[in-house]
Amino acid sequence: MAATNSAALLRASDICKTYQTPDHIGRLVLDHVNFALRDGEIVAILGKSGSGKSTFLRILAGLIPSSEGVVEYRGQPVRDPAQGVAMVFQSFALFPWLTVLGNVELGLEAQGFSAAERRKRAVDAIDLIGLDGFENAYPKELSGGMRQRVGFARALVVNPDILLLDEPFSALDVLTAETLRNDLVDLWSERRIPTKGILLVSHHIEEAVEMADRILIFGSDPGRINAEITVPMPRPRDWDAPQFRQIVDQVYTLLTTVPGRDGRRGAKPEPIGLGYRLPDAPVQQLSGLVDRLAEAPFNGHADLPHLADEDGLAVDELFPLIEALQLLGLGHVSGGDIDLTAAGRHYAEADMQERKQIFADAVMKHIPLAAHIRRVLDERPGHRAPASRFLRELEDHLSEEEAERVFDTLINWGRHAEIFAYDIDDEVLSLENF
Repeated sequence: MAATNSAALLRASDICKTYQTPDHIGRLVLDHVNFALRDGEIVAILGKSGSGKSTFLRILAGLIPSSEGVVEYRGQPVRDPAQGVAMVFQSFALFPWLTVLGNVELGLEAQGFSAAERRKRAVDAIDLIGLDGFENAYPKELSGGMRQRVGFARALVVNPDILLLDEPFSALDVLTAETLRNDLVDLWSERRIPTKGILLVSHHIEEAVEMADRILIFGSDPGRINAEITVPMPRPRDWDAPQFRQIVDQVYTLLTTVPGRDGRRGAKPEPIGLGYRLPDAPVQQLSGLVDRLAEAPFNGHADLPHLADEDGLAVDELFPLIEALQLLGLGHVSGGDIDLTAAGRHYAEADMQERKQIFADAVMKHIPLAAHIRRVLDERPGHRAPASRFLRELEDHLSEEEAERVFDTLINWGRHAEIFAYDIDDEVLSLENF
């Protein structure tokens, strides 16, 4: 089913979302996002972790309010969960004390349907999604894929105009996810469900290209739509088709652009700030990726989709490592390819002690937070400082959870590079033993 006209089922106008931190400093998560879901189309949203994709989806669903802007469903403002809009979450979110039938009936009960009507519609939805025979089973008796099918049945039972999907396949193994994804696309293409528009948040590029008519690329800090790609291919789509691979490469290119690193060789990178959302990239995995890129068949150069396929890396695993290599000046990404820089090749050829020095130089040169911590420790008479001091500074820019994650990444890099020591029991950084 392709978009039949330009009518907007769901429209978001200038959506902003600001979260208040404990010290009342507003943290902008979404910045003037404009979007329309048209009748007859599937749209996918891709972006790195922390770009506000799930927050945007919840605002569209009426589950949380925006700070600014308006969401409209069929021309009417959305202020609460809208009848006609259903959502499937990444977590299965089933009530363990209810059977499959009981879980699917819940939404109908909230809408005031009679017991007989609830049962009939729930049984039909369970049959539609391929779970007939399991009506009286409890969630603990089901596999992950079957539990997520219950989630889809619970969403479809209310005959939604719009289906919002928040990474619904990401908790499943590859084969189970592929089967469920194909079943959903078949139901959509054959018009066996009344749904007129689907919006999918995903971290899987091929999944998005397989399913969507349009793909939105979200930037981060704050989240906004950086690019839009049209997928003009009939369904079903062959992952090995040249046009499919070309679109995948285009998405990789857009997603792997780091601020100030625009793909032009020789372009001067824009410095990042103290509160930059460092990628979740342990140094051990970074070292492994450099080694993998340096050896055959890549020999310092790799097509990112090929690299992901060869090493079985999901986007959420690969992209943080790629971003970290770029930040540290060890890799250069352009046009969906990655090349080791001279520093990256030097690192690959070095022994352990020389690697530590190369890594330390890169961290101190390119990561302001690391240089800031080292400067504070150098200036203090006892060369010690509590972790809370730096976490408070990070929380001026990031949520408490994200600040802790970024700090953990920096601790991993700094200890490996011997820039500073860290006592996890006392939560104190120091220059002891150096």
